[in-house]
Amino acid sequence: MNWKVLDFEQLTARELYLILRARSAVFVVEQSHVHLDPDGRDETGTHVFAAEDMSRSMPVLAYARIHGGDAEDPEVVVDKILTSPLRRGDGTAHALIERVLAVSAERWPGRSVRLTAPVSLRGFYEAFGFRKTEGPFLEHGMPYIGLTRKSRQSRETSGTSFTPGEQATTYELL
Repeated sequence: MNWKVLDFEQLTARELYLILRARSAVFVVEQSHVHLDPDGRDETGTHVFAAEDMSRSMPVLAYARIHGGDAEDPEVVVDKILTSPLRRGDGTAHALIERVLAVSAERWPGRSVRLTAPVSLRGFYEAFGFRKTEGPFLEHGMPYIGLTRKSRQSRETSGTSFTPGEQATTYELL
């Protein structure tokens, strides 16, 4: 498996096509969420993905898009998170989130990271130090929640520190 972290301008036409194909396969076909996936935000995002054999029709095994935020909203936002059905449960999703957090810390040090996820994945993200900050709410007909992971500096000053893979000791009820 080959991991890449690329800005939009660095993507080849084939890489972009295969990323959009993977996103469509998961979000539109598998999850039945009919929407225009190329949403105008790809050009300003950082694209983190794993692929095998780019000559195959579906080589993208994991993907996430990251936005660094701005002066008004400095949080890093992660979206379009997916793993191929062929790689679920084998640690690929865990490796993806670790890479996303590493890229976020390197490119935007000191910033919190925010994402939305299905309620069923709450425990997965909490293992990385994310905490529920909003929801539940319906998105695509499914219950979702907003989760935020404070930056390491924020956690150190607040006296709370989590590392990827560490379980939280308290859970907030939905």
